[in-house]
Amino acid sequence: MSETIAIIGAGYVGVPLGDVFAAAGHSIVLVDVQQSRVDRLNRGDSYVEDVPSERLKEHVDAGRLRATTDYDEIREADAILIALPTPLSDQREPDLSIVFDATRGIASRLRKGHLVVLESTTYPGTTRDSLKPILEESGLSAGEDFHLAFSPERVDPGREDWTTKTTPKVVGGLTEACTRRAVELYESALDTVLPLSSPEAAELTKLLENIFRSVNIALVNELAQLCDRMDLDVWEIVDAAATKPFGFMRFEPGPGLGGHCLPVDPFYLSWKARQYDFYTEFIELAGKVNANMPYFCRSLISQALNHGRELSLKGSKVLILGVSYKANVQDTRESPALKLIELLRNTGAEVAYHDPYVPELPKQGLSSVPLEPGAHDCVVIVTAHSAIDYDRVVDKALLVVDFRNATGRNGRVDGKVWKL
Repeated sequence: MSETIAIIGAGYVGVPLGDVFAAAGHSIVLVDVQQSRVDRLNRGDSYVEDVPSERLKEHVDAGRLRATTDYDEIREADAILIALPTPLSDQREPDLSIVFDATRGIASRLRKGHLVVLESTTYPGTTRDSLKPILEESGLSAGEDFHLAFSPERVDPGREDWTTKTTPKVVGGLTEACTRRAVELYESALDTVLPLSSPEAAELTKLLENIFRSVNIALVNELAQLCDRMDLDVWEIVDAAATKPFGFMRFEPGPGLGGHCLPVDPFYLSWKARQYDFYTEFIELAGKVNANMPYFCRSLISQALNHGRELSLKGSKVLILGVSYKANVQDTRESPALKLIELLRNTGAEVAYHDPYVPELPKQGLSSVPLEPGAHDCVVIVTAHSAIDYDRVVDKALLVVDFRNATGRNGRVDGKVWKL
């Protein structure tokens, strides 16, 4: 059965979600506060790499998908999905103001029979303790007059093996009826849907997934720092450990965490845990280790310049190679490259960057420069895009600091290639 689905937030989650539901025959309304985004979507011009413009335009031309800034458009929708950012405040505490503002907008337009699902990552209890009271300001009762559920997004931008459609979807409703209604909707477009006992179970499931990665990445990041002191190659160690066919899962070190989830999610849970007089020390320690990595990497760049070229960091020309948070995507959210640029500038380095996926960094006042490795005192590989010829980089550069093992060399090469 075809339904009208309003998706609040036309970003890296909302647009792929709209694409999948439109492909299943539903009518999609993407609601966003940015007029420029709305205009591009209505032209069939995609700014999200997981949804090609050709496919988006097919949906638009067929009348299956449109975008608007007008919240009144959600009144006639059958389902309303909230896919908005949940960042951290300057004090590293949850900032749900964007979601709560949107929920108030929904409440004033809520009607009987609506299904409302929160997809944004958050701490356990948000759906029941915060969204439910806001929505019930409409005079309607959750679980009786309208359905309410939580189903976390599991988007990994740029990934082709697991997509929005094929990644299993977990759903937890306020009541059994709420869960059934949400499961029915998602089953109409996605391959696998798993009902859970409550919104809280679904909320914590998403946090666990990303905290698992954060903790294990912190482990290898800490090991990388130890290997540096012991003059061992951490990449050789990880490669060797990964040959064990059981009891080990490969994680790799790097200059820090990036993306919309990994640097944020652990703090959502640790903040909530304190309300229960519980302190997630293991999780918080992992956060500290990962947050320290850009500082450690700046130190390694300084050492490489000093020992490799007898230069100080101050005044040196440093080229950052790759600024998106992961390879082969344009997403720079929480990218460790941004922190590293800040730290290098504060030390007096002249910083430039090259990234084929990110032409501009407006907040930093930088634009991607041509890749001319020899024009800089040091080339720093922060994000290893597959389109880059790293053999050429090593050949032409005066000095290379490789935080991603992109050069594929073991250890330091004649003082020219330095590795994490």
